[in-house]
Amino acid sequence: MTLESSKNLGGVGAILIVIGTLPFLGAYTSIISLIGLILVLIALNGLANHYNERGIFNYALYGILTFIVGGVVTVAVVFVALVDFLSDIGLSLSNLTDPTALSRIDWPSIVTLDTVLPFLATLLLALVVLFVFLVVSAFLIRRSLNLTSAKTGVGLFGTAGLLILIGAFLTIVIIGFLLIWIAAILLIVAFFQIRTQPAAVTSPPPALPQ
Repeated sequence: MTLESSKNLGGVGAILIVIGTLPFLGAYTSIISLIGLILVLIALNGLANHYNERGIFNYALYGILTFIVGGVVTVAVVFVALVDFLSDIGLSLSNLTDPTALSRIDWPSIVTLDTVLPFLATLLLALVVLFVFLVVSAFLIRRSLNLTSAKTGVGLFGTAGLLILIGAFLTIVIIGFLLIWIAAILLIVAFFQIRTQPAAVTSPPPALPQ
């Protein structure tokens, strides 16, 4: 893969990531974002090979895998908590869609603090776990982008990495997601700013005879 193709793949991938976050695309958002993410990883792998710096790709890959693991763990914890909660109130996943079974339940008598609080506590724990994985993932991605910035000479890669890290810490409020989205926009510009040809060196003018 040439430097030019890595540059273009990364730029297009970052564009798809930004587009995939737009709400009007509906169910296609996750697919578009996933395609964009794969293209960016391929581009970073190309840059890693070109500059002989495997950390560019490895840190990004580890960051993405960390986030995926965090998401899987969070979903598993929430699922187990939901099953336990339904069991405590006499329901199961199979009869949740049965209106007759639901109508026979005396909700005020079974949905009490003793049954709700453990469920809410587990949900809070799941969110904390997801937050920790997200921050670790952002830290690894920032290291990848810092290396990319150092090798390409494009400072926007480092800026994008910093915004991703700050955004991860601020995901407890809306501004965190906004910062990560802005970081994705900066990645578009950063990839297309990569120089595929060395800068021309101009020789000094000849000295005038004395």
